[in-house]
Amino acid sequence: MINIAVAGPRGNMGKEAVKMIESENGLNLRAVIDYKHGGKQMKEADGMEPLDVTVYETLEECLSSEAVDVLVDLTNPETGKKHLETALDSGIRAVIGTTGFSEDDIDRLRILAESKQTGAVIAPNFAVGAILLMKLSVMAAKYMPDVEIIEQHHDKKLDAPSGTAMKTAQMISEVREEKKQGHPQETEAWEHARGAEYEGMHIHSVRLPGRVAHQEVIFGGEGQTLTIRHDSMNRTSFMPGVKMAVEHVMNLTGLVYGLDQLMD
Repeated sequence: MINIAVAGPRGNMGKEAVKMIESENGLNLRAVIDYKHGGKQMKEADGMEPLDVTVYETLEECLSSEAVDVLVDLTNPETGKKHLETALDSGIRAVIGTTGFSEDDIDRLRILAESKQTGAVIAPNFAVGAILLMKLSVMAAKYMPDVEIIEQHHDKKLDAPSGTAMKTAQMISEVREEKKQGHPQETEAWEHARGAEYEGMHIHSVRLPGRVAHQEVIFGGEGQTLTIRHDSMNRTSFMPGVKMAVEHVMNLTGLVYGLDQLMD
């Protein structure tokens, strides 16, 4: 039985994670962390599942009172970073589903995880289909190095580009030499018309109500294009990946960035 604390239980992802944990025989929801409802039971707090599970205001309070094996954090970038540091310092394994981690953040946290001999997973995207999109994009980029990424998310998302788009571009860059795409003399009449740029690849972010998480990677070649696309229609699509990360992190030492590292 894996005892889990969930940070962010009122959010859309947090609610689905709580339901998933409650439905799985090998997982046990030990506590949740929410700054608004500390000291209550979940069933007493607005916006939470009606469960007899204690709500703690801070992660420190939770870890000092509960026997927790894994922290699942589904909050926001700044809170996620702090929670991961706190968990690692306490020898608690962590699965972080928030994006917005820089390469420097990841390097620093990887060193911390290794020093504490504690496992951690940071996953920009928990959807198995999105991970397959990344892997297929790497295969395609070896033969079609002209590529642009379009990612679409709901209008409440804080960061852009998405962690998934950034991870995709980073994975592609491992098999693609940096090159400037488009006309050598192209100009932007309006700033950022061509989107963000990473090693010559352009990344475009869309934020609209009604969207959940969508990404397409478009490759261009002589007389042809190839489009690889993934769509998450609702947040239940992420739950198999959350479960996978929780189970894997129990056997990890050090930090893994990206669910792709857990999929052969």
